[in-house]
Amino acid sequence: QVQLVESGGGLVQAGGSLRLSCAASGTVFSIYVMGWYRQAPGKQRELVATISSGGSTTYADSVKGRFTISRDGAKNTVDLQMNSLKPEDTAVYYCNAHRALTRVQLDFWGQGTQVTVSS
Repeated sequence: QVQLVESGGGLVQAGGSLRLSCAASGTVFSIYVMGWYRQAPGKQRELVATISSGGSTTYADSVKGRFTISRDGAKNTVDLQMNSLKPEDTAVYYCNAHRALTRVQLDFWGQGTQVTVSS
């Protein structure tokens, strides 16, 4: 089992910045690909960014150049630095831990943290 706890959400004006943090416990942190997803009202949950144990990153096109994902193996945390925020970034943001095994995919989720960007 993996326990994930997010923090750092809030209300910010357009153009502002927020930093989300996710603390993981209950597992060997390094074996999981960590990611951030978001879900806006009435929309499906979508990928924002991922980072592998080796530091390789992927980003949704909508956040490239504005968001940065990072992980700290010593602290078992994964952060999402969000700059130049837009109203369309408003959503509940979820931390994810993913591991692909031979016959099954493992996914664990945090409880989510609200990010609201006002225009």
